Amino acid sequence: MGLLKVGTPMPWEKSKKHNHYIRKAGVRQFISTYNRVKDLKGDELLWGDEIEYGIFKLDPANKKIRLSLRAKEVMDRLNEKERSHAHRVEGCNWVPEYGAWMVEATPKRPYTGFTHDLLRVERNMRLRRKRILTVLADDEVAPTVAVFPLLGARADDATIPPTKAGGSKTLSEYIGDDIINPHPRFGTLTANIRQRRGEKVNIRVPLFRDKNTPEYQDFAESTTDIDGCCGGNTLQLWRYGKGDASREKYGNDRVVVGCSTSSKDDEFNEFSGGPVTLEKWLVDVTCEGCKGLFYRSAPNAIVPDADWPRNGDIVVGSEIPNIPGWIRLQNGYYLPINSDDGKIQFLHKVSKRAHASNPEKRTLGSNTPLFRSLTSAGRAQMSDSGNVDAVQGNTLQALLEDNLTMKTTLQNASAISTLNRVVDNSQDDLENVRAAIHMDAMAFGMGCCCLQITFQAKDLDESRFIYDQLAVMAPIMMALTASTPLLKGRIADTDCRWGIISESVDCRTPAERGLGSEPQPELAAKGQRRVFKSRYDSISTYIYQGADNTDNVSENSEKRGLKNRVLNMYNDIPVPIDEDSYQLLRKSGIDPALSQHIAHLFIRDPLVVFEGAVEEVDDETLTEHFESIQSTNWQSVRWKPPPPRNDPNDPHIGWRTEFRTMEIQLTDFENAAFTSFVVLLTRVILTFDLNLYIPISRVDANMQRAHSRNAAAKGKFFFRRHMAPLEEGDDGYCVKYSSMFARAANGENVSRTSSKNEDDEVDENGVSKQRRKAPFAPGSIEENSYEEMTMTEIMTGKGDYFPGLIPLVQAYLDYINCDSITRRRIDQYLDLIQKRATGQLVTPATWIRNFVRNHEDYQNDSVVSDEIAYDLMIACKKIGEGTLHVPELLGDLIVDPITTAGAWDVKLDSKRVQNDHLLDLLRRYSSRKAFSSEADSV
Repeated sequence: MGLLKVGTPMPWEKSKKHNHYIRKAGVRQFISTYNRVKDLKGDELLWGDEIEYGIFKLDPANKKIRLSLRAKEVMDRLNEKERSHAHRVEGCNWVPEYGAWMVEATPKRPYTGFTHDLLRVERNMRLRRKRILTVLADDEVAPTVAVFPLLGARADDATIPPTKAGGSKTLSEYIGDDIINPHPRFGTLTANIRQRRGEKVNIRVPLFRDKNTPEYQDFAESTTDIDGCCGGNTLQLWRYGKGDASREKYGNDRVVVGCSTSSKDDEFNEFSGGPVTLEKWLVDVTCEGCKGLFYRSAPNAIVPDADWPRNGDIVVGSEIPNIPGWIRLQNGYYLPINSDDGKIQFLHKVSKRAHASNPEKRTLGSNTPLFRSLTSAGRAQMSDSGNVDAVQGNTLQALLEDNLTMKTTLQNASAISTLNRVVDNSQDDLENVRAAIHMDAMAFGMGCCCLQITFQAKDLDESRFIYDQLAVMAPIMMALTASTPLLKGRIADTDCRWGIISESVDCRTPAERGLGSEPQPELAAKGQRRVFKSRYDSISTYIYQGADNTDNVSENSEKRGLKNRVLNMYNDIPVPIDEDSYQLLRKSGIDPALSQHIAHLFIRDPLVVFEGAVEEVDDETLTEHFESIQSTNWQSVRWKPPPPRNDPNDPHIGWRTEFRTMEIQLTDFENAAFTSFVVLLTRVILTFDLNLYIPISRVDANMQRAHSRNAAAKGKFFFRRHMAPLEEGDDGYCVKYSSMFARAANGENVSRTSSKNEDDEVDENGVSKQRRKAPFAPGSIEENSYEEMTMTEIMTGKGDYFPGLIPLVQAYLDYINCDSITRRRIDQYLDLIQKRATGQLVTPATWIRNFVRNHEDYQNDSVVSDEIAYDLMIACKKIGEGTLHVPELLGDLIVDPITTAGAWDVKLDSKRVQNDHLLDLLRRYSSRKAFSSEADSV
């Protein structure tokens, strides 16, 4: 878990005095690293997975199960055995995790980019399970479950050896400091998160409502029984990280939820009553000779080489609460809304429905209601009726045209105002209140186990592109692998761990969360900057800059200013940045998109500072301060620069991307299936030159939906309609654009070639113009559209325009001529994923919830008793070890049993054995018939 260092950490009051230095030094270290390794090319695909295990103590006599705080002892014994098996090619690496009952394991050597290594994954996972079994006591188990179901539910009777609730680090009502791993980093993280925040962390998860759940006795009778407050096929949404207003109103025992009926519900902001997205502003500088605005690096600080935005552009940004009259753009720069004297208005707010476009900036479209434009026939019909909606429709269409002009804008000014009043109305749904499971310490989140994958890319460009594409997949894969329905001895009304961890490490000050608090000079921006997410959350900005073709433009070119813009059009949410860091990064030659990403990371303060490791750290050769911030930004995807090589024997490590959202599964087969699928999907995206981009606001909406109960089978997720550019054709009446996948879906001659597309051309690095242009949303509105899809549609296809991810993986395996042995196992993996997506097989979360509700000791009260928890963990152990088959989880697939046999090599030992021991060994065979008869014959 992050950067582990031997040393003495400073207490918060001392360490925070070094915050400013460490943040600045961290940026310098990144710049030094970037300049040293930015030109690395040609690295091979290397990758690996991480699995975390919890160790639990059984009490068969009383049918109880507790945390076994022996993780360090277990880890040390395992690593000692691994060292004695260094001669073996296949092995494991064991490292500490947050909990004193947890240990993390990875393969000893990375997997490679060959098909046979896809088979190594499951073998190595099984080896890890075998080996951990060899060092457990007879009354200990270590099933691969996401969370211990009774964590925080048994006060002082929760662990072996016993620990008392509370302590100076957590101040928790439910768990004790002694359950934290003894490594100094973990306890310090816990204490410093709480102190920076100014109070204990506050985690409130919706409680599952059953017939006798006592917390719901005072609630109105449910019309949907156990389907939450939304009913039907609508997902109930837990808005993790946005609960301060409801907490103030309802306390710790209630939480406000939403329903996935519209994107407004996905993005609901409790404080303002509206969605948390950037707003769109039309640039209209009405003065003689004025072409537009110079954008600012800070309010009133003009960037001299900028010639953007121009009149007619629509920019995306948010008003700055503490600097009236200014907006901050998505690329980190600023624009004034009015002239200094207030007489000329520069920026005019336009509808959030409109994604405007001009020759330099294309549009994002959608066929979902929020972004759907009217058809020509529809507009004509409305115009004839004289309906005011006709004006709004014409306005919307005008804003979507490439030839948007000042004339169009001025004619429609009043209609824009009317449309804004219609769109911006949002109802107050604070009354969707549910009973909550309350937790108050970092251990409730960081005590969860998960499955993560890290990939080495061939170069810097590929690592950034894959980062963006996997960010879109993060909520999809989390929903498919959901396995966290039990928390603190109760059944939750959610299925995933992510939001729990997010709230468990939320160190934002009240002001950063949108409340008032006093400035603190030692903190980043004095703790006053509005920060919209916890430091453990989904990404806030894509990082692939793409190619703007402006390196050789003339000084008078209209495109000169593009070099200073974040060109990714899909960044549509606020991205708070550290302005000084951004300026330093840009002056050092780092492009705007990557500069924005790093400057966004560095709005956070370092949480663990070690004695003698502040100014003593060499910024040119070490990255400790960069990693101090980077490793505590726990985002859905993490981009990882190559670490420094301070010794000739240090291995070469390239640019990497880490995929972090998947939940751990009960069997190694399932964990290997999802790991292999994600790896293959990255190859599919690169080889077939696909584009998964959707606006980040929709990715965030998907993250909320993924938490919902049974989201994989029941939910819908925003996904891109066309992963490849549309093809031009002729249907006999006019030019028609259609998906290239339609020819395969409709049985047409797929060998037919369309007119040559210059975007298919590749550069010297094998990168097509199509990929380079992807962040700009080139092409038509339809080409860049997205819609709500079921998990079945995402995985298996929809219509003739979206082939589905699983068929694409199968096509890729055909393309590379995958060997038959590997293909046979991969087909079983894909079959599992497809059946889970279609609902034929259930997620671990659904199975666990059903197990509890069907247990003979369950009282229909949402309570997980000792006996239920005991039986559940025994069942999970048996499933993982292949001694219990559960068809609803695995179908017909039978897991080969796992025992300790073969976990370690057996040495041909020559140590002398005592005579008594020899006789005992020999006695086992003295009664054998063959032995006796041979003795008689002699």
